Amino acid sequence: MDIPEALRDWPILVVSQKWGDEKPEHQYLQGLIESLETAQHCSILPTDSYESAKEVIQSRTDIGCVLIDWDLPSEDPNKDAPRSSKESALDLVKFIRNRNSALPVLLLTDQKEVSDLKPELLASVDGCLWSGEDKLDFLAGRIADYVEGYIQSLLPPFFGELLRYAEHYKYAWHTPGHLGGEGFLKDPAGVAFYKYVGENILRSDLSISVPELGSLLDHSGVVGDAERNSAEVFGADQSYYVLNGTSTVNQIIWRSQLVRNEIALVDRNCHKSLNYAMVITEANPVYMVPRRNHLGIIGPVRLSEFESAALKKQLDASPLIKDDEANPRAKMCALTNSTYDGICYNTTKIKRALRDTTENIHFDEAWFAYAKFHPIYRNHFGMSDAPVETDDKPIFCSQSTHKLLTAFSQCSMLHIRNGDKRKIDPVQFNESYMMHASTSPFYPMIASLDVATKMMEEHGEALLAEAINQACQLRQQVARLHRDYKDKGDWFFSLWQPRQVMYQDHLVAFEDAPLEFLTSTQEPWVLSEQNPWHGFEAMEDDYCMLDPIKLTFRCPGVRDDRTIDDFGIPASVVTNYLINHNIVCEKSDYFSFLMLNSLGTTSSKQAALLAALMKFKEDYDKNRPLEEVFPKLVARYPQIYASQGLADHCAAMHGFIQDHALLKAMDQAFEVIPDQVMNPADAYHHVVREDVELCFLDEMNDRIPAVMMVPYPPGIPII
Repeated sequence: MDIPEALRDWPILVVSQKWGDEKPEHQYLQGLIESLETAQHCSILPTDSYESAKEVIQSRTDIGCVLIDWDLPSEDPNKDAPRSSKESALDLVKFIRNRNSALPVLLLTDQKEVSDLKPELLASVDGCLWSGEDKLDFLAGRIADYVEGYIQSLLPPFFGELLRYAEHYKYAWHTPGHLGGEGFLKDPAGVAFYKYVGENILRSDLSISVPELGSLLDHSGVVGDAERNSAEVFGADQSYYVLNGTSTVNQIIWRSQLVRNEIALVDRNCHKSLNYAMVITEANPVYMVPRRNHLGIIGPVRLSEFESAALKKQLDASPLIKDDEANPRAKMCALTNSTYDGICYNTTKIKRALRDTTENIHFDEAWFAYAKFHPIYRNHFGMSDAPVETDDKPIFCSQSTHKLLTAFSQCSMLHIRNGDKRKIDPVQFNESYMMHASTSPFYPMIASLDVATKMMEEHGEALLAEAINQACQLRQQVARLHRDYKDKGDWFFSLWQPRQVMYQDHLVAFEDAPLEFLTSTQEPWVLSEQNPWHGFEAMEDDYCMLDPIKLTFRCPGVRDDRTIDDFGIPASVVTNYLINHNIVCEKSDYFSFLMLNSLGTTSSKQAALLAALMKFKEDYDKNRPLEEVFPKLVARYPQIYASQGLADHCAAMHGFIQDHALLKAMDQAFEVIPDQVMNPADAYHHVVREDVELCFLDEMNDRIPAVMMVPYPPGIPII
């Protein structure tokens, strides 16, 4: 790393009021600042109070060091009695340590004040700078050393080595052909691309021929170090970096464990990649049908479906599977955890239920890679800290590190937890990995997985706590608005969440519960039969929870008893309205839409969302002309929409949904398993042999689909 340049990029926060006058101690600080800037190439962020320093720490994560003048006066106007300045300095240090335990913190003081420094304060800082004792250049050098050491400590195994290699300016005679970006500079179009993506990422795009960076194919060198570090951080026995998405992770897992005609117990609403895994392995699927609620939200599979008796009944009824064993077993059981809308299984209960039913368990946790890092999710993710119990089976987890953590798109991880008796052999497993891995990996993608791991290792719980806190604040704010409008006989959006929670042995409205309780306690989020806000029938105790950061907004239109109300606002109208206000949702259903409150969500984004929803309500209540709300729609179909208002448009769409019973039709589509005539692999063989033909939907009765029909999102096959 180019340390002088890096020192400029990681400024030093100086907390002091000794600026700009002729007092000796003030001149001493000014001289120190000048030496840091000129001799050590550091940049300085000056603040004059502990309170303003907290604001900087909260808003910026690129601080390289903090220098604190320990005896500033407090600015707290709400205290009943003056608080000593020493306590206020300690408050700032504690605040910094809660957010970043590794950031260097140094006290600015002089020797006559040493006796006044509390041991708790001294134990929380990295050192003290005694005013007037050492030469300014020497002190500046010491501070720069702290910054340099901190920067180096931030670099995880692979990213650190990649950065060092890319800065050596080596002549490359290997692939890729642009050779660090030089090839792009030979053509104007290439120059435009070079300027857009930047030099660093192009110089980091290297060949697998570079020995210093190890190999992703055999998990050697610093690549292997990074994967082993990820395994430790995510709680796995083995972890693998996969650069072509979680769809490929699922293929690797299944290809490593299943062969032709073996039984796979799968969620009917699993991701398309698991259906394709059945194609490539030629496995025979046995489908479990999850519950659905009044909004069409996919719920959990019933716990009873994991039992041996249920599997035996399915096998007896299947025309594809011949199994005469008294206690038949599936080779693999796969579950989506969490679902799109945030339903998370108690994996400890799943493991126990499957001991006599399956040999391997696969949790597709594409949207749930962060669960390890906050206690609110305890026991509800595959790599849970719960100890391995007798007869527990190996567990595989596929995680899209790019979805709700911070890796590049298509960057995923594959985690393995060994069972009680059966261990997964890394050498044998790697044969399946090699079958799907490219021999030309994109090294910045590997680095992004390495960095995502480092971020969660160092600050995972704090990052998740902030995301959960923001999500719960928004949930309560929307619930209060909904209640206020309802009390006036008016409408507003709501959220799919508990209406009441048990707090200190009393039921309280969700919006009135203490925020700290909602953000730190799992129980309010656990689905139960006694509090049926979720709409799923026969819910088992302590079986599933709702993920607080997945926000499913409800639009008016469907009642809890599954009947369609005469008044309704289709969610697709709302989400298209939001797009026009530069707000994009994750998924839209008939009367609900999903927002993800991830690590990148900010308070300003939340405020913009609320403002846009309020604006929609205003435009709806005024029946504002569609020419003003959706001008492109009107321009394309003027004969239909030119005379309509927003409320008219919603009423027409809602009437269509109601008249054609679309919610009921969707329930039937996702809850009825068609007769199985052949397994997925045999159907695909017909495609390869071109023994298929295209036809319209209304011609498909009594015919065998050769391929899936998959809308995305959510990537769940209709057929």
